[in-house]
Amino acid sequence: MSQVVDAARTFFDQLAAVGWTWLGIALGLHFVRLVCRGLAWRNILAASFPSAQVRRLPIFGAYVAGVGLNSVAPARAGDVLKLVLAHRRIEGSSYSTLTPTLLVETLFDTVVAAGILIWALTESVLPGIHLLKGHSLRGVDWHWPLKHPFPAIVIGLAWITVIALLVWFYSKRVQGFKQRVAAGFAILRDPRAFFRGIVTWQALSWVLRAASIFFLLRAFHLPATGYTVALVLSVQSLSTLLPFTPGGVGTQQGLIVYVFRNQHVANTRLVSFSVGMQIALTALNVVLGVIALGAMARTLRWRGIVKPAREELEQPGPSG
Repeated sequence: MSQVVDAARTFFDQLAAVGWTWLGIALGLHFVRLVCRGLAWRNILAASFPSAQVRRLPIFGAYVAGVGLNSVAPARAGDVLKLVLAHRRIEGSSYSTLTPTLLVETLFDTVVAAGILIWALTESVLPGIHLLKGHSLRGVDWHWPLKHPFPAIVIGLAWITVIALLVWFYSKRVQGFKQRVAAGFAILRDPRAFFRGIVTWQALSWVLRAASIFFLLRAFHLPATGYTVALVLSVQSLSTLLPFTPGGVGTQQGLIVYVFRNQHVANTRLVSFSVGMQIALTALNVVLGVIALGAMARTLRWRGIVKPAREELEQPGPSG
């Protein structure tokens, strides 16, 4: 945590040098990117609930509310909020169908992120395991499981066991469980609809993400090229694999300094960029999330929204 505080102090020390016009463009592109991703999720939901009216604006609101919460809470807590808000706005929906739609939404992203990571590995951009086990990347928040593999494996197995038991429990108690889960993957049975309604929007969102990073690099006076944009994308992809901290905070700062080691840029400027980028995007995500949550739920107490949904999930029956 001390590394994060030091990094934030470095950013604020260099705040006057930020190119605000470029930063504004980057944030605008990030907003459009969220719109694209919300539309993609809406199309998945529309295929999963063909008899229901799945409106775009409420689903976009649920999506950005979840993104905002994920930006400040660890372990993807915002995904639960997305499901709750979508469940409220889609008549006849069930959590057993809604949940798989989040998995479908990540399929194309997984392919793209894997491609970026493979490129980074072939270019020897990312640090090796020997560095992750050492102390040269203290800012990386997932060095603990690498230094303590046995407890990490035990924790992982415990989570897998819990998930397996929950799936077994609901498969026994909820009528039509398998059919409802299958409905969440409905769009995959129509490749043309999947490409047109999901791949196109998500591909555009990746283009917008890269463009946003380009202007963020310009805003912090770093080399803005296709190569440096790819470096940042590889860091973001890797830092979100294990979301132990909100938004991968700490991880990105350590990795940014490492992957830019051959770009002849001062570490203070790299840290300022990494922290500044994270602060700017997190602030926008949170503001949009707060607006969406307030408009849809008339409250900002997200725990109070999620708790009744969890209690409902514990009860067997068709409402699922």
